[in-house]
Amino acid sequence: MTIHREGYQTIGISALIFGVLNVASFTFFSASLPWLAISIFVVTLGLLLFLISFFRIPNRVHTLDDKKLICPADGKVVVIEEIVDEEYFKDKRIQVSIFMSPANVHVNRNPMSGEVVYNQYHKGKYLVAWHPKSSTENERWSVAVKNNYGTILYKQIAGALAKRICNYTSVGQQVKQCDEYGFIKFGSRVDILLPVGTKIDVSMNQVVKGGVTVLASWQ
Repeated sequence: MTIHREGYQTIGISALIFGVLNVASFTFFSASLPWLAISIFVVTLGLLLFLISFFRIPNRVHTLDDKKLICPADGKVVVIEEIVDEEYFKDKRIQVSIFMSPANVHVNRNPMSGEVVYNQYHKGKYLVAWHPKSSTENERWSVAVKNNYGTILYKQIAGALAKRICNYTSVGQQVKQCDEYGFIKFGSRVDILLPVGTKIDVSMNQVVKGGVTVLASWQ
């Protein structure tokens, strides 16, 4: 396991606060209120370990198959439905949404290899990530990738806690399946828009792993 580069600053600042707070706590409370000093240490250590865990990148064997679309994120499948995409395709698409809790790995990975043909950041609200309107009203970053099999659009969507979306792609860039393309901080959601007729290989409420679980298959 390694730590994502987006976490270096956050973890560094948190570790400094942890150290200063606990030095002060044991200095002033260890003699008169030892239980308070110990409680502060346990709580702040737990928070620090949670932050370190949030930015983790686990070692995994990724699924690489040009005929498959791989889940771009860890989490739970919360939506599988046909919608009309108003942003890019302007027609009907199958939307699959993955909800990422704060406990999930938050690295986002390309579902397939291909060329980035669309890349757009949208300012927006911070509705809870499972809200039906979060796909169109929340802060989000949309990327469309095209290859010989077709074109898909995937969106990083901010939630009530997620206040920063990181995206590392640009139009014209060639991306590889399962390579990292972004990161979302502190709970969020990823939507994937697929052509109607695509074979969906996940089910509602299924727990999936980014870069590992097969999301769908090209027909």
